[in-house]
Amino acid sequence: MQLGYKNVYRDAKGFPEWKAAGLPIQSIPTDQARTVSGPENAGPLYGWAMLWTLLGVFAGGFALNLTPCVYPLIPITVSYFGGRTNQSRGKLAVHGLLYLAGLSVTNSVLGVVAALTGSLMGAALQSPIVLVVVAGVLIFFSTSLFGFWDLQLPQSLTGAASKSYAGYFGTLFMGLTLGVVAAPCLGPFVLGLLTWVASMGSPWLGFLIFFTLSLGLGIPLFFLAMFSGNLEKLPGSGEWMLWVRKLMGWVLIGMAAYFVSPLLTPSVSVFVLAGVALAAGLHLGWIDSVQGGFKAFRVVRNVVGVAGVVVGALLLGSWLMVGPGVSWQPYSDEVMEQARKSNKPVIVDFSATWCTPCRELEDITFRDPAVVQQAEDNFVMVKVDLTKKGNPLHEKLVTQYSVKGVPTVVFFDSQGRERKDLRLVDFISADQFLSRMTQARQTSVSGS
Repeated sequence: MQLGYKNVYRDAKGFPEWKAAGLPIQSIPTDQARTVSGPENAGPLYGWAMLWTLLGVFAGGFALNLTPCVYPLIPITVSYFGGRTNQSRGKLAVHGLLYLAGLSVTNSVLGVVAALTGSLMGAALQSPIVLVVVAGVLIFFSTSLFGFWDLQLPQSLTGAASKSYAGYFGTLFMGLTLGVVAAPCLGPFVLGLLTWVASMGSPWLGFLIFFTLSLGLGIPLFFLAMFSGNLEKLPGSGEWMLWVRKLMGWVLIGMAAYFVSPLLTPSVSVFVLAGVALAAGLHLGWIDSVQGGFKAFRVVRNVVGVAGVVVGALLLGSWLMVGPGVSWQPYSDEVMEQARKSNKPVIVDFSATWCTPCRELEDITFRDPAVVQQAEDNFVMVKVDLTKKGNPLHEKLVTQYSVKGVPTVVFFDSQGRERKDLRLVDFISADQFLSRMTQARQTSVSGS
């Protein structure tokens, strides 16, 4: 899963991993805050990354309507609203919106709660043991979606949630409790999404993601409630719904691979993610024996199969085409002093393995041939790895250079003076990074 992060100078709440690591969090210097790229207050996701992520979440919510636990609720929902056909279209629309609002509130609260506990999750995700456990739990729940075991709620809880109540409150209550009735299918998928949201630690983003999921899940039901006469046009229930469950199972396996990837070398991580995509495509497209019973199903499964194979092949292809990366050396006063005597500018990269944009910089920008050549010929490249806490030198450097989060890339000119106007706190392309490298070599530029 590719995520775009906006890295701004934020407080400890915005950097849960930082706070948990015991690293100092200071106020934002005005001059440095102006150098931050990206829209203000955009949160961890922004721009096209935000759009594509929300579209993917919406599609996931929409697909959940096709799972065996949710699909039988469609005729129940339509019959509930069908009993109100004597009401005006406006009142029926109000009932439908309340139904959708109830569903959205329930799931959005889950997202906010997960994000508010994100500080604990963010700190925990620095531990290899926790990462392995999280991945194991996701894979365990994926086996439920593959049909190896069934997640069942107590009969009393399901019965209470499925009761019908009159009036607007009844409609709202139905929406609030839909997640309970459908939990055997929604639970494993929502758990994986909750884990991901918690790792980002942004309450508003948690609300937005789960609100979008609820819209994907609820909008089809809303339109069916408004136009219940079209129910006969839906494909009949059958084995194809089991195929949709398996699709969600592969999504959870992909999320497990994403969480465990910081523990792997870049090459192994690419092979694992590519292997998941290839296996999912082959299994869902051709190996699985489920037959849909209607023509469109064959088209859908073939498209999903081809997409999985293409994604896997692209991942492997990108790995094969990647050249050697920048050669880094650990920070020391001696290295900095030697660079000054050699009249070479210095680039210090503060990063961590659990930081997604850090890995993007390492895998894309710092492997660009032009960047590698410039670094080798004209720079001293220094890496400060903040993955683990407790290193006194690293904590001193964080305070000394007012590092507020990762990634933070600090540029020094050939005289050892920091170029604060070039400080980088986000992923940028190789061309943009090369421009900063060129400016760092110009010792006469003001603002150092």
